[in-house]
Amino acid sequence: MPLRTETIDEPALNLTPMIDVVFLLIIFFLVGARFTEDAEDQQFDVKLPEAAPLRTLSREPDPLVIAVRRSGSLSINGQDTTPTELSQLLQDAYQAWQEQAVVIRGDGEGDYQAVIDVMSMCHRTGIRRISLAFRPINAEGAGTP
Repeated sequence: MPLRTETIDEPALNLTPMIDVVFLLIIFFLVGARFTEDAEDQQFDVKLPEAAPLRTLSREPDPLVIAVRRSGSLSINGQDTTPTELSQLLQDAYQAWQEQAVVIRGDGEGDYQAVIDVMSMCHRTGIRRISLAFRPINAEGAGTP
């Protein structure tokens, strides 16, 4: 009785063509599907009402920078203004955003009363977030930056 020394290879099942066919079927059904049209929209001839887009207030507005010059003249965000115009601008800013911040940059050698007047305007309009800008002195304390 002869002994067989050869091993018989089992037939292997190749799944690659079947996976390719499945992917092609998925692509076919995705391309053939209608995603934008709804069945209810096609039943009735209805024109939907229109509305203006909403503006979100998710971001806090930038602080208003008020400069008080040595002479007492005022400017807000780089534009010269009078005290009455400044008061109106502060009221408008408070109406638009109740948490409006204001930075007052007063000249170090100027009249202190002008800075207090601007602070008083802010308080009259309801603005409570007020900061006074300054330049820190150097580490030696010499007073010059």
